[in-house]
Amino acid sequence: MKRLGSLSRIPKTYLRTAWWGLVSPLLVETEPLTVVQAVVTRPGEGGGEVLLSVRSDIRGWELPGGGLELGETPEQALAREVEEETGFQVEVERRVGDYTRTGFRPHTARIYRCRIVAGELRTSRETPWVEWWPVAALPEALLPWYRQPLEDAGQDRSRPFARTEHQGASAILRAIAIDLQMRWDPRRAR
Repeated sequence: MKRLGSLSRIPKTYLRTAWWGLVSPLLVETEPLTVVQAVVTRPGEGGGEVLLSVRSDIRGWELPGGGLELGETPEQALAREVEEETGFQVEVERRVGDYTRTGFRPHTARIYRCRIVAGELRTSRETPWVEWWPVAALPEALLPWYRQPLEDAGQDRSRPFARTEHQGASAILRAIAIDLQMRWDPRRAR
């Protein structure tokens, strides 16, 4: 029954996502979108672990983070978003880079490497799953556009990366496949 409920929400979720990704950037928004996201790590064997979350709309493992509110600096928005989504208060260690994404939902993702300063792991309404993953064994259901920033975050580099990535049909089809897989059998995606 739970599976059918999850699958029944797909048309509404996909229509809202299509509007947000295709129409809104062209007709509604006046400023380019910038989001902030955190690579939160903790030490451990094999390179340690990274904190990932799954949102309640389009499902797939991703970095915690989100948009800036009026008057916020990127670092303030990042701290607020990470705490809302994971329960952890974080401090920025360094900026990993800016990932300018073209194609579906044009935006710039500003990625920061962070460390935990307080809090306890918890889920939220927005992020029903939050887990630590070994850096050496990332989940198969990791959304494809997070692999490069995670690889970059592991490099010891003083200057942030500036990368341009195209989110074309293959990336979107892979995200849809991940979303469907996680709705059908969430345990397989872990």
